[in-house]
Amino acid sequence: MADQEARETPTPTPAAPPAAPRPKQVSHRGRSAGAKVSSNQQEGKVEEFEPFMLLPRGPPPPKEFLDIWDVNVLKGPQEMNKQAHHTHLYSSELLIVRRAQEFQIKITFDRPYKPAQDKFAVEFVIGPSPQYSKGTYIPVFPTEERQSVWRGRIVETNDNVVTMGITTSPECIVGKYMLFIGVVTPYGIRRTRRDPKSDIYILFNPWSPADLVFLDDEEEREECVMNELGIIYHGAYDDVSERAWNYGQFEFGVLDACLFIMDKADMPLSNRGDVIKVTRVASAMLNSRDDDGVLVGNWSGDYTYGVPPTSWTGSVEILLDYAGSRGTPVCYAQCWVYAAVFNTFLRCLGIPARVVTNFFSAHDNDGNLKMDIVLDENGKLDRNRTKDSIWNYHCWNECFMARSDLPPGFGGWQVVDATPQETSDGMFRCGPASVAAVKHGQICYPFDAPFVFAEVNSDVIFYRRQKDGTLEVVKVNQTHVGRMVLTKAVLHDGRRDITDQYKFPEGSPEERRVLEKAEEFGCQREKASLPQADVEVEIPNLDVRVGDNFDVTLQFKNNSDQRRTADVYITGTVVYYTGVPSAEVVFKTPKVKLEPLQSVDEKVLVKGEDYMHKLVEQANIHFIATGKIKETGQIITAMKVITMHNPKLIVKVTGSPRVSEEMYVSVEFTNQFKFSLENVDLRMEGPGIMALKRKQYSLIAPGTSITWTETFSPRRAGSTKLLASLDCAALRQVYGETELTIQQ
Repeated sequence: MADQEARETPTPTPAAPPAAPRPKQVSHRGRSAGAKVSSNQQEGKVEEFEPFMLLPRGPPPPKEFLDIWDVNVLKGPQEMNKQAHHTHLYSSELLIVRRAQEFQIKITFDRPYKPAQDKFAVEFVIGPSPQYSKGTYIPVFPTEERQSVWRGRIVETNDNVVTMGITTSPECIVGKYMLFIGVVTPYGIRRTRRDPKSDIYILFNPWSPADLVFLDDEEEREECVMNELGIIYHGAYDDVSERAWNYGQFEFGVLDACLFIMDKADMPLSNRGDVIKVTRVASAMLNSRDDDGVLVGNWSGDYTYGVPPTSWTGSVEILLDYAGSRGTPVCYAQCWVYAAVFNTFLRCLGIPARVVTNFFSAHDNDGNLKMDIVLDENGKLDRNRTKDSIWNYHCWNECFMARSDLPPGFGGWQVVDATPQETSDGMFRCGPASVAAVKHGQICYPFDAPFVFAEVNSDVIFYRRQKDGTLEVVKVNQTHVGRMVLTKAVLHDGRRDITDQYKFPEGSPEERRVLEKAEEFGCQREKASLPQADVEVEIPNLDVRVGDNFDVTLQFKNNSDQRRTADVYITGTVVYYTGVPSAEVVFKTPKVKLEPLQSVDEKVLVKGEDYMHKLVEQANIHFIATGKIKETGQIITAMKVITMHNPKLIVKVTGSPRVSEEMYVSVEFTNQFKFSLENVDLRMEGPGIMALKRKQYSLIAPGTSITWTETFSPRRAGSTKLLASLDCAALRQVYGETELTIQQ
């Protein structure tokens, strides 16, 4: 590689967009007795000595009473608490446990503990204003005779050391607690000093049947809670592409960032034990539209003030940037970035979650099940009057929970979506919506089930516009939208088709009943009964690399015993993945003659030079063929999205794959195009083995190769991946990865 052809430059820090002025905070005085308790970070003052009476000379000397020398919360990753609670992978020096499951602490006193005369409690405090009635102050007692909402027991007594088992309630607040040991004396309660090293995080527990997020499948738990690596599907339903993502829910600082998101949302601490409220608040907070949430959405193609959505390789950088800036939204995101970061949030807090991709997803904003495509009198597409968009794909999340607020049978997987599309209760959010309710048309149940139902069940309606402005329905496509719903398979890199969890088979009696049920709840459908056209047209799928010339084939079939003549309009338009058109690259008007029962192929050549300079990110060209049969006046239509395939990065690893051993990773790329790539951004990371690293090249000339090499030392053993991305204005979505297994 010549230095003149590929030049490295220091990575610039993108300028942030100007922040909007914040409204002045008004005091709560006169409206409430105290400020709203909605911060896990703020700490309430807990007195070391809490007297029962007035003591003129201060607290009494401690010699006569039980004194605490040491508190050991057994917080090491190999110690029993983190192992039993499946939290050993979190990069944190503090204890992390899951609710509704016992954990143990060791308390060392100044003398042997005497149950008959010594009275003490382990006290858990969260937030700035601890109250027992609000669940923000919880004393835990060691005896059966006296218990609170959390249970305590003496597991073992060994000389001066008492091992105490503590079981939190299945509804307790999820967050970071302070821990104190309080000893009762005749004069008052003496407490241990505030020690941040003994703080405890308490999370949701999908391993406990008492918790609403309980998932009774060990492999599903391993995939949807413990797996840091994911696969996100995109492209088209008949040409599925995939990209790996580092969720990184166990990386240092991510758990604190997730708790900060709830603080930033001003979410009351007392609501943070309710998984429905937590997921609904997070759905709003992951986007920045109305609450300065985590991610700024941008579909414009101009990413001057931030990172292009296609450039991200994982969630860690995004969450740490947001928390580190004390809540400045991170630029930029599109649907799969929202879904991936939301997935990190959910898994980090212990809520089983997965990213789901719906191919041909309807964006319904007027409460009906119709996506309208308008044609003129001759069957030509009228772009000016066709406003509805069908996303080539759309990513959202599913999280697993019991729905105690709904009738039996509607728990399990719930749709939550952080991509800002429509408002729900005044904010840009969606869900949780029961997948079972969507499948059975019970869209009256909260939250936002009608919107999700429309995303997978809308019909595509073709209208012919008459000269007087009226619209006549000429074709209804009931199978295009919600063509396939995919998620990653359990514990391997295959894909899982879960379309049958959202809808019954197309045309089945069950599907008809579901649509009738949805109509009862206000969803409008097109009921026009149209005769079957005797001429069909289809566009088969193509495997096309970016920049190649290719032929689009239209396959016509005459099912009648008479001659047919079709006046056809073929339009090829570069589209964003949201279905929004950008630029027309093909327009042909062939006349096709068909003999009785004959099939004819009509080919249209598309040249790389015609579309390359017009492509937008994700390189999609949407072909629509419409036409009118001369003899019958019937309208024929076909649609196909051709997704261009980008080149791949080659990722290679060398060295001894052992914990703390130095290893090398190289990323290789060759510019195969006839034009230069400018301001090329490369990223690389791997959960548990390498933090995010970046490099930028100012220019990669045509035919030039680059090789970027970095060193890393794995932090923990196990199977993992190294992920890399290359991104620039002229070429988006270039990825590479390699798997490796690290030995201890």
